[in-house]
Amino acid sequence: MLGSQLLVKDKTVVVTGGTGFLGTYVAREFEGAGARVFPVGHQTYDLRHRDEIDRMLAELRPDAVVHLAAVVGGIGANQASPGRFFYENAIMGIELLEACRVSEVAKVVVAGTVCAYPKFTPIPFREDDLWNGYPEETNAPYGLAKKMLLVQAQAYREEYGTNAICLFPVNLYGPGDNFDVERGHVIPGMIRKFVEATEAGQPSVSLWGDGSPTREFLYVADAARAFRLALESYDGAEPVNLGSGEEISIRDLAERVRTAVGFTGAIEWDTSRPNGQPRRKLDTSRAQERFGFRAETTFKHGLAETVQWYRAHRGTADAL
Repeated sequence: MLGSQLLVKDKTVVVTGGTGFLGTYVAREFEGAGARVFPVGHQTYDLRHRDEIDRMLAELRPDAVVHLAAVVGGIGANQASPGRFFYENAIMGIELLEACRVSEVAKVVVAGTVCAYPKFTPIPFREDDLWNGYPEETNAPYGLAKKMLLVQAQAYREEYGTNAICLFPVNLYGPGDNFDVERGHVIPGMIRKFVEATEAGQPSVSLWGDGSPTREFLYVADAARAFRLALESYDGAEPVNLGSGEEISIRDLAERVRTAVGFTGAIEWDTSRPNGQPRRKLDTSRAQERFGFRAETTFKHGLAETVQWYRAHRGTADAL
């Protein structure tokens, strides 16, 4: 089943999680390249159940599957539901890969997560470091569930010749993100807090931790392009990082978001709340070498686009 290239033009591509944040951009990217795309949401097929996956593959008959469906959230959500985050992310991927093997789907692209890396991984994170320690505790169940799919993909490639590849993106951001303060990720959460504080005339905004951790962010449209390039041009067993290569502290991030929003009050750091992983910055050279991907959107531009989108879609975004 292994191949050299799978150009998406005129191919049928199923995108699980295709109605979500990243999935919407990936579906649009593949459609722009001429593919017949089926964005699959949980309302259509419940990927926690094998019979539902089999029904999906029988009805849609894809040439390729891009697996983005996941139960995700920030530190608070991971702490509140570690069992659910482990089970549902693991079972969806495990059953999907097995069903794709049986149905002889030509290619499967699996989205991993930066949360799979060990807590104290040397900077920059290299793909070979994935197994050199235990993930940061607050999101370890989620990270390990996704990392098991890398094990499965490599094992299936070795035994069955299944062409499954695994991509490990950093934190994504952009228009259409989840702006729920409890369930969303750091950038949309900050944007919402600063916008609401500005409108309410609040003197300060409280943020989690002490601001010292660092993160790397990738604009969602860039990530979508990376998934297309990988599907078309990469057939290796090795995992591949997707990132921008820019490391930023949470304290610096807060200042940038505050400036972009126009909030003039103070920032208070709630040190009773966890920081999460101390540092995150990926080595992204493999993506450039293997399928020519390099991030193009500057953080300043991407952040401005995200703030502008949120302000224009407050009613929809706040209801998610």
